[in-house]
Amino acid sequence: MPRRAPRNVLFDKLRTPRKRTGFLKAASVCVLIAGLLSPLTQAAAAEHATASNDYCGGQCSDILPPGENGNATLAQILLNQAFGTQPAHAEDQLGPYANLATGYSGLTDTKINTFFNDASFGVPSDQVASTEKPAGRSDVTIVRDKKAGVPHITGTTRYGTEFGAGYAAAEDRLWLMDVFRHVGRGQLTGFAGGAPSNQGLEQEFYRNAPYTEADLQAQIDNAVSKNGARGQQALADVNAYLAGVNSYIDASDSGRYFPGEYDLTGHKDAITNAGTIDHFKVTDLVALASVIGSLFGSGGGGEVNNALSLMAAQSKYGVEQGTKVWESFRERNDAEAALTVHNGESFPYASRPDDPKGEALPDPGSVTQEPLVYDRTGSAATAKAENTSTSAAKSTLSSARRGMSNALVVSGKYTASGHPIAVFGPQTGYFAPQLLMLQEIQGPGISARGASFAGLSMYVELGRGQDYSWSATTSGQDIIDTYAVELCQDDYHYLYHGTCTAMDKVEQKNAWKPTLADGTAAGSYTMRVWRTKYGPVEYRATVGGKKVAYTSLRSSYLHEADSIIGFQMLNDPDYVKGPKDFQSAAQHINYTFNWFYADSQHTAYYNSGDNPVRAVGVDAEFPVWGQPAYEWRNWDPATNTADYTPASAHPNSVDQDYYISWNNKQAKDYTTASWGDGSVHRGNLLEDRVKKLVTAGGVTRTKLVQAMADAALADLRAEDVLPKLLKVINSSAVTDPTAADAVNKLQAWVTAGARRTETSAGSKAYANADAIRILDGWWPLLVKGEFEPGLGSDLYTAFTGNLPVDEAPSAGHGPTGSHAGSSFQYGWWSYVDKDIRAVLGESVQGGLTQKYCGDGSLGACRDMLISTLKQAAGLTAAQVYPGDDLCSAGDQWCADSINQRTLGGIKHGKISWQNRPTFQQVVEYTSHR
Repeated sequence: MPRRAPRNVLFDKLRTPRKRTGFLKAASVCVLIAGLLSPLTQAAAAEHATASNDYCGGQCSDILPPGENGNATLAQILLNQAFGTQPAHAEDQLGPYANLATGYSGLTDTKINTFFNDASFGVPSDQVASTEKPAGRSDVTIVRDKKAGVPHITGTTRYGTEFGAGYAAAEDRLWLMDVFRHVGRGQLTGFAGGAPSNQGLEQEFYRNAPYTEADLQAQIDNAVSKNGARGQQALADVNAYLAGVNSYIDASDSGRYFPGEYDLTGHKDAITNAGTIDHFKVTDLVALASVIGSLFGSGGGGEVNNALSLMAAQSKYGVEQGTKVWESFRERNDAEAALTVHNGESFPYASRPDDPKGEALPDPGSVTQEPLVYDRTGSAATAKAENTSTSAAKSTLSSARRGMSNALVVSGKYTASGHPIAVFGPQTGYFAPQLLMLQEIQGPGISARGASFAGLSMYVELGRGQDYSWSATTSGQDIIDTYAVELCQDDYHYLYHGTCTAMDKVEQKNAWKPTLADGTAAGSYTMRVWRTKYGPVEYRATVGGKKVAYTSLRSSYLHEADSIIGFQMLNDPDYVKGPKDFQSAAQHINYTFNWFYADSQHTAYYNSGDNPVRAVGVDAEFPVWGQPAYEWRNWDPATNTADYTPASAHPNSVDQDYYISWNNKQAKDYTTASWGDGSVHRGNLLEDRVKKLVTAGGVTRTKLVQAMADAALADLRAEDVLPKLLKVINSSAVTDPTAADAVNKLQAWVTAGARRTETSAGSKAYANADAIRILDGWWPLLVKGEFEPGLGSDLYTAFTGNLPVDEAPSAGHGPTGSHAGSSFQYGWWSYVDKDIRAVLGESVQGGLTQKYCGDGSLGACRDMLISTLKQAAGLTAAQVYPGDDLCSAGDQWCADSINQRTLGGIKHGKISWQNRPTFQQVVEYTSHR
């Protein structure tokens, strides 16, 4: 989920302070609870036979922490805040998920569901917890299982099925759905409170998708009109889904069992029940989709930052050599990068042109970021609030850094059973309630179980069908371009095809006041975006002395709803009957994802997204002039449509020996928007382990889960770079006692497997703790010592703006923020690896233009490494792990730990760090239709 998202996005003020009684005394809590408890009674459990359309043979499993139940009444929230009690099924998947970190070494096939849920279709009769027919409908039944409380929705009509899906979604995630329809419209603060974190969240998304209500409706109309019968069916499904959501809103309102956050934020009165929970409408779902799409499915951007670092390189080295230096750090098409399609097949995309055309690089020192927030009053005018705005803007501008999710898929040729095996899932962050929700949907034309984003769960988005499973990872290929539009008349008019044209001003005015949930003082502001035909304005500058606005245009802009057709197809058992059908469905998804597939006979892969066909000579890495010669081919600004690369040009494959993906490079010659796709990438952690399994043969579900879990605990720096650093240091005897002690500890850690893992389950202390502390302190020091002298401080700083040097689990400065789990996606590991190997005289493909460590001298490089190592060894744990609002200074385990960041009133405990998907499947089908 969102990078740099705050730990408590909505309920900072509700949190119980340390060493103090909660915000209400226990006695008061009990009085309130007595009057507020209003349990929802449900029908007695009915007989529910195991589904006959399930071809997985009991070998499909999944997990999604913390729990399926993301709704809590006011009474339940008060109990949680005062005593830590949890509503039923609110965190029952958190423990099994966490325990895999220490339990995977002893895993067997029979133990897999100790750490995962049984993802078979249906619910055995002795496992039925409840059965209900929402709103008294006779055409749909929602059965929930005892273990996890997952809704299993079975309909006899298509309308009833989707009605049930909407009803179940609201039962489990109503508050979260409401939060994100407001986030998608840039209206969060007025709805949930003016905390600086809320201000930053709404600003981040409004800058990226400043839609009017007419824009949202037009996206629906376009998606329906261009997809024939499937488009009409999608609209009917959405309307039925919304009817189910709204039915639950009405029932929970009258029954007073709606989420308690509505009381705490002042939308409902806890005593009189006055107030309203607004019904959902179709445009709300587009607003929701725009949030998810911009978070996980919109690769590219960053062209202005690229230009600034290129100019810094050219300033230091001259144009020709500076360009070469920049390209060596950019690693657009690195020969040593881990590939998902590794059979040698080439898929050229966004390659560097020999003679770039239309580049519009800014004049030095002229770039300023376009303001977003105006007319601040009250708490919006504080320094903290303004700093939050700046952070949100930076977060948006570095959209290419949103890397998440992994996949391990092995062909049946290399498994013990002869059937393919997959362990895969999206890494969507850790939240309470979780952004995703589990469900099973069975009805006319729909047969699937898995995870969907709350509020978009009319179909399963990642999961399984009757005899196949699918999943996705964020791919990040470049579908965003930056155009320089020349200004005319004033700062709010620009030249479009030779005509001075007014920019379109879009505004959102927000105001807030204190609530029980958020005590932030009253305040207000206006968010203002200037839109052009080439997209919203992000920066202003001069180019060759001419005043310009830099705009950002992405192919999915104004097309957030289009992907619904692809998901509809993936849920349709009559459509997906094999790998080619799966790839065809994925082609209808316009977001940038890597899609993976497994059934009992085949595996497959497809990279989705509307990849624009750029004008000949345009370099996608840099801003170009907003002129007809440099526009996307056949681009229509009225609809933001263009020619897109054909499906065959997207990386794709069927039945490769194995597939791995951890947001690494997709295929040979497929250049992505992400920096750092080089010789060392976290994808290597999967590649090395899965390749070893495939070479040995006889792969089982257990072995593949173990490979994933082992990679999830590995420190990428320690596994793939540290041995080479130690090789340099040990090129001569280490005589300094401090350095020698540090080297011995680091070497012992490498020998032990270079993992960040507890000494024993629940110990909250790491094995090799000193070595981990030393490397955490050493890495930023050694990177700076290695590269800054050669690059110079200006260029070094510019490159760190393109790619941060480190993303260790405890690194709060990284793109994902603290306590977020996802680690080692972004860092200078590849640069260090290539440079150190060059200094050692080893072979390097696609190396840097010069040797930086010690200016190429092995002895000088060694001296720098030892000097910085001694400095790091002298740092205390409190200096390396300075503490935050969750952890005391010096608490190493806590600094790494994963926290379920609150989006509502329920909070959960921290778990030990793992670098793995949030929702995850383990599948091995035994037969096929």
